[in-house]
Amino acid sequence: MTFIIEEDDVLIHYGVLRRSGRYPWGSGGTVVSRSTSFLGMVEDLKKQGFSESEIARSLKIGRTDRNGNFQPSSTDLRALKTIAKEKKKQADTNMALRLKETKGWSTNAIAERMGMPESTIRGLLKNPLAAEQSILHHVSDMLRAEVDSQGLLDIGAGIEYHVGVSETRIKTAIAMLKEEGYVTHNVQVPQLGTNQKTTLKVLAPAGTTYRDIVSDPSKIGSISKHSDDGGRSFLGLKPPENLSSKRLKIVYAEDGGGKEDGVMYLRRGVDDLSLGGKNYAQVRIQVDGTHYLKGMAMYRDDLPKGTDVVFNTSKSNSGNKLDALKELKRNPDGTIDTDNPFGAVIKPGGQKGVLNVVNEEGDWDKWSKSLSSQMLSKQPESLAKAQLDARFKERKTELDEINSLTNPVVRKALLDKFADSADSSAVHLKAASLPGQRTQVILPMNSMRETEIYAPNFKDGTRVALIRYPHGGTFEIPELTVNNRNPTAKKIMGQAQDAVGINHKVAERLSGADFDGDTVLVIPNNNKSVKSSSALEALKGFDARTAYPKYEGMPKLDDRGKQRLMGEVSNLITDMTLQGAHHDEIARAVKHSMVVIDAEKHELDWRQSARDQGINKLKETYQGKHSTGRLKGASTIISRAQSTAYVNERKPRSASKGGPVDPKTGKLVYEETGKKYIVTTVSKKTGKTTTKEVPSTMKVKALSNVDDAYKLTSGGSKKNPGTIMEGIYADHSNRMKDLANNARLASLKTPSIKRSPTAAVVYKPEVDSLKAKLETALKNAPLERKAQVVGNAIVRIKVEANPDLSSGDLKKIKGQALVEARVRVGAKKVPVVIEPREWEAIQAHAVSQNMLSKILNNTDIEHVKALATPRQRTVMTDAKMTRARLMLARGVPQSDIAAALGVPVSTVHEALF
Repeated sequence: MTFIIEEDDVLIHYGVLRRSGRYPWGSGGTVVSRSTSFLGMVEDLKKQGFSESEIARSLKIGRTDRNGNFQPSSTDLRALKTIAKEKKKQADTNMALRLKETKGWSTNAIAERMGMPESTIRGLLKNPLAAEQSILHHVSDMLRAEVDSQGLLDIGAGIEYHVGVSETRIKTAIAMLKEEGYVTHNVQVPQLGTNQKTTLKVLAPAGTTYRDIVSDPSKIGSISKHSDDGGRSFLGLKPPENLSSKRLKIVYAEDGGGKEDGVMYLRRGVDDLSLGGKNYAQVRIQVDGTHYLKGMAMYRDDLPKGTDVVFNTSKSNSGNKLDALKELKRNPDGTIDTDNPFGAVIKPGGQKGVLNVVNEEGDWDKWSKSLSSQMLSKQPESLAKAQLDARFKERKTELDEINSLTNPVVRKALLDKFADSADSSAVHLKAASLPGQRTQVILPMNSMRETEIYAPNFKDGTRVALIRYPHGGTFEIPELTVNNRNPTAKKIMGQAQDAVGINHKVAERLSGADFDGDTVLVIPNNNKSVKSSSALEALKGFDARTAYPKYEGMPKLDDRGKQRLMGEVSNLITDMTLQGAHHDEIARAVKHSMVVIDAEKHELDWRQSARDQGINKLKETYQGKHSTGRLKGASTIISRAQSTAYVNERKPRSASKGGPVDPKTGKLVYEETGKKYIVTTVSKKTGKTTTKEVPSTMKVKALSNVDDAYKLTSGGSKKNPGTIMEGIYADHSNRMKDLANNARLASLKTPSIKRSPTAAVVYKPEVDSLKAKLETALKNAPLERKAQVVGNAIVRIKVEANPDLSSGDLKKIKGQALVEARVRVGAKKVPVVIEPREWEAIQAHAVSQNMLSKILNNTDIEHVKALATPRQRTVMTDAKMTRARLMLARGVPQSDIAAALGVPVSTVHEALF
């Protein structure tokens, strides 16, 4: 058989190893002769000036994509050359052995007979066993057995570290299996917890199609050993231990329970109620196998005899304890959902006796400390500008430091990551934190005055402002004085790492916060930089539950609807505040927000609330109305920034077309995928059916989709932004985008590096250590891909069983499923930790660019920044540490310890906890 390369009218023999058709192994001859002729053919084409890509296209070496188009592959060509060379080498070895052992020929005679140098013959005869038992054959045998037993096999990046051979040999072994008829496909599965997708390369038996795999990707197996979990539940929760209601006391509203709503006190020293050395935790406790407690758990030493848990609630006594609790989540068939009975993500290792821990002491301290536009835009323009300027200065200084780095690979990696984060900052509009501010969980301390707060992370006597989200305005900001001497608070909360104690009336001012895990931003405010105003008179005494109770037959609001309505009313309050709405009008919108936020949980009549508060009229006044009569919605840059915009489906423009970065401006550039789908419509009048193709679209953040942030202001231009505050935020967004573009331009201009052989010798121990760490980190890659597949299978099963899951519940299930899937497959990210001496090796170019790029993709980039741009840090000496521990043991607040040692509170906190 022949085929023609039309460009040069050259006739080439068909025999190129395996091919589909009548003659799968060529047109005749032995495997060796075919291998030899194939190598000769490739060499001839190469001499004629053909590139590897052109040779692959000419010999039809490659694969057919899902659309039936042939894609040549120079990688497959190189793999086939390796196979052919291996077969020829093995055949040469066998022939040399026969001539030596059966005919007794000398190495010189064998060399003359085979047309090879005598040194080559000696090499063949020296270790024939190694040639006969090639690593390639061992690897291909292993992969074949895995596919035959599992059906589908993940063979993506990182598997070479599990198999223990080079990436090249893995690819060659896969090519050998493809020669036998096995097939490979690239498939995408969604990542849990993100909007991205994970691409898997799958090895499958002959005849397996792309559609066969994507129809059920959960069947994709992994080379890493995986054993089933012995019958554990899908989401990895052990069956929760049960608390008998006989051990439980309820403090109802009429007994003062509403003052500590959501708090449960535990008896100290009871094994199944141990907080494990923590002072407080956000937990769920199953009661009598049908209900559960939800809230913050703390120890208390004065519990009634025979009672191990005291739960506080704002509900009234119905005569049945269980009525004050929540029912365990149930499946549509009425059975209890044993996989996720609490509708919450329980942290890994969080099942301790009857306690199921969601968050515990120390977790809240890790939350973000920046200032959101929702809060700051309602403050004076001077404060907003100062904090946005501070954030810009921080980022500009960071970019300057990165540009000053001498290692180009490190510089490029940090520039790329900086550009991504600067783009994000341009959209999210978060400002720099104020000095000393921290996120803290609130606990009830009704022994405190309404003007005081127990806050061991702040200096006694400090004036602080409290902010809670969602944030209505300055009228929801209480100002309190730190009192860390309160004996009750000290006994119950101790040296709380990330909690504050407040009177229940303060919580009411914080837009109706309760004590089941709500958090506040605590900001030192001695200089009155954060402005507060009196509580709105119209809100005093307003109770959404009594004002808008449900009625018979009232449509129920689901979680998705609640989230949409909360977004609308939050945007309305923001837009009204920026445009100077009267307090009475704002009070109407805030009342409605209080109804909406509880509408799903307590089945409130939010529709009547919208009518009574005139919400549509407020929207028309402060957000506008289309000519069609439809309300416009969000009207300022603050409310529009993160709203959803729809664009034709796109992807980063390929490098061959001038992307993905514009070399002149540094902006990201995209190209549309051209994907379309069919829309079918049926005329109500004629019954006629029509179809049309429309472009596929995708969601993006509105502010990320405009070059000039002023386009999203209520005025629409820099000349007229609508309000002064909008101009401040638009300026900030634009300059953050400029920083991102400048970082990308700098990245484009960054040269590559060459490895220094001399440095590699000097730093050999460090290079070897980095290699070992990198291999360990990369071993997790196939396991993480498998975890995504398993996690998606878990979620699909849950959704099929519960098709009406709310968006909130679905998000929690996705998080829990990914945690459990990682446990099942053994996926655990082990980042490369770069030691100082190893950093020296990197700076000396002892590590290749390729290896360094992989290290930077698998390490803590913040640690790299610290190594690359070292800063002077306040250090706790051994003597200071000893003194700090002694003071802490005596109950001295952290703020006082910091003052005594002359260091910041944050330094004391980091050193002690």
